[in-house]
Amino acid sequence: MTKSKSSKGVYTLPGNKEKYQLLDRKNQEALLGGGETRIASQHQKGKLTARERLHLLLDDGSFQEIGKFVMHRCKDFGLENQHYLGDGVVTGYGTIHGRLVYVFSQDFTVFGGSLSETHAEKIVKIMDLALKNGAPIIGLNDSGGARIQEGVVSLGGYADIFYRNTRASGVIPQISAIMGPCAGGAVYSPAITDFVLMVEQTSYMFVTGPNVVKTVTHEEVTAEELGGAATHSTKSGVTQFSCANEIECIKNIKQLLSYLPANCEELPPSYPYQQPDSETRPDLDQLIPENPNHPYDMREVIYGVVDDETFFEVHRNFAENIVVGFARLAGKSIGIVGNQPASLAGVLDIDASTKAARFVRFCDSFNIPLLVFEDVPGFLPGTDQEWNGIITHGAKLLYAFCEATVPRVTVITRKAYGGAYDVMNSKHIGADINLAWPTAEIAVMGAKGAAEIIFKKEIARAEDREAALEAKVEDYTAKFANPYRAAHRGFIDEVIHPRDTRDRLVRAFEMLKNKVDKMPRKKHGNIPL
Repeated sequence: MTKSKSSKGVYTLPGNKEKYQLLDRKNQEALLGGGETRIASQHQKGKLTARERLHLLLDDGSFQEIGKFVMHRCKDFGLENQHYLGDGVVTGYGTIHGRLVYVFSQDFTVFGGSLSETHAEKIVKIMDLALKNGAPIIGLNDSGGARIQEGVVSLGGYADIFYRNTRASGVIPQISAIMGPCAGGAVYSPAITDFVLMVEQTSYMFVTGPNVVKTVTHEEVTAEELGGAATHSTKSGVTQFSCANEIECIKNIKQLLSYLPANCEELPPSYPYQQPDSETRPDLDQLIPENPNHPYDMREVIYGVVDDETFFEVHRNFAENIVVGFARLAGKSIGIVGNQPASLAGVLDIDASTKAARFVRFCDSFNIPLLVFEDVPGFLPGTDQEWNGIITHGAKLLYAFCEATVPRVTVITRKAYGGAYDVMNSKHIGADINLAWPTAEIAVMGAKGAAEIIFKKEIARAEDREAALEAKVEDYTAKFANPYRAAHRGFIDEVIHPRDTRDRLVRAFEMLKNKVDKMPRKKHGNIPL
């Protein structure tokens, strides 16, 4: 049989021209999703299409699609007459900054991005490949929910995804971007993943929508108020990142991945670092106010210690009394947890404990060393906190630090009072290196409260009670409100000038880079939930 050579140098068999043309037509059809009209409607809403999002997310030319020609199997309610190639989700793999990732991007132009049996099967296939090959999975969610016409098979598809989210948890990084509606059962897959990003004004998440809420509770609420990006980034804490637009959302995904390893068996990426002649940061010496009750911004401490412009804050707008995020120290990824004296004096409450505990557990899952900056006056008192379970929620953070086996270093900048001292990565719960600034105050409670309890009777008998109290406060402060008693006991490894903090941390993490620590053999612990 003779072969002919096309103008592009590709050999084809005579008579097969129609078959190749059919393939080309199907490829073009798949690329159009729900068609030009629906694509235009998507753009009018300020939203990109599923394929446009992947184009921005992945390295140029790296995307390899899987399941392009999949179609649904439903024959009820007229769906037997409506078929779109891909069935409302684009799945495949590619690279971000040269590193392998697996992706799925729901296409709202096809049946509103609703999840069918085959739609779910495509996502499941990608998740299975990601788990087998040890690479992150990124989901771009834009869906009206389960495809109602398919009934239980669409619900089963959600459960198949949830199951794999759970199996993959702690094995590979899982990132969810909400770029449109995400309601009902659809919300639970992102909730299981490690990080959730939302786009302001065009995305929302809720279990039951505004109409159901109005029917059941008679509350009038908009979709944005009920489950928009602002709500979930400030009130519920469901989302870690609220993004102004889809471009910013995709940029944040890329930046986030730059700090993470591909899986739990690997170390985080390390970037070249040229050691300067001196790591001294003199500005840190001026940061702590002379009055111990005056606030300062813990972010200034973080900026002064980590590599320039590498701090990437997570959950910035939720539980602002604690700061968490990723950074680089001498080119290596670290996770940072710091009390924030500029918000509620840095006190630990329910939201702060939960926020920090989740972050600590993520870092420990993926071999990211932990750096803790401590300035905490204790746990927030009050009936609201006690009745809503501050005991259980506070214990989450304690548990998270206790179970972490990655290198762990703590720097006490000022207050470390009561049980909060223990919880914030103290030596007693397994921290490797504990440093303190000369301004550190390590005690059971503040000097005034302690003096009022210890010297209650003496003060009551004094002629000038205020003067007597002030004298006792000064006495207690001199004895206990400093780092030296803890250093005498070995609970603090070194008291250092603030300007020397970066140098000590670089040395400490370099020393700890080969740390091996294993938990007792067990199926898993029972974290206080």
